[in-house]
Amino acid sequence: MKVGELMTQDVEVIRPDDSLQTAAKMMADLDAGILPVGENDRLVGMITDRDITVRAVAKGRAPEKTTVRDAMSEEVRYCFEDEDSEEVARKMGSWHVRRLPVLNRDKRLVGIVSLGDLVIGGSEEPATEALKEISQP
Repeated sequence: MKVGELMTQDVEVIRPDDSLQTAAKMMADLDAGILPVGENDRLVGMITDRDITVRAVAKGRAPEKTTVRDAMSEEVRYCFEDEDSEEVARKMGSWHVRRLPVLNRDKRLVGIVSLGDLVIGGSEEPATEALKEISQP
């Protein structure tokens, strides 16, 4: 099955110049622990609840004054919507990630896929193997 058939399509994007407080509120409202960061119609990073905690709050940075850019991960791992879900599960395991942004071939964000999506879509064995890899120290 292709990732585009399994992914969540309605993805909220935050801007790099928004505050971490704004990002945290968006995450709370969406019940999500990760947000894609977009600028000029391009994916420029990812921010997680852990990024906010470890890269900012733990260092004494004020969430209302610190920007998403200051705490986000700029190296973005992604997959394409036409990739096979089993291959994407293997990538997630080797990259130690539980979620990936999904791009079209023009490199525009079209969704996000999680290990849970892959299990539901029938890629249970590769997703289980990916989770084992991710969970190893």
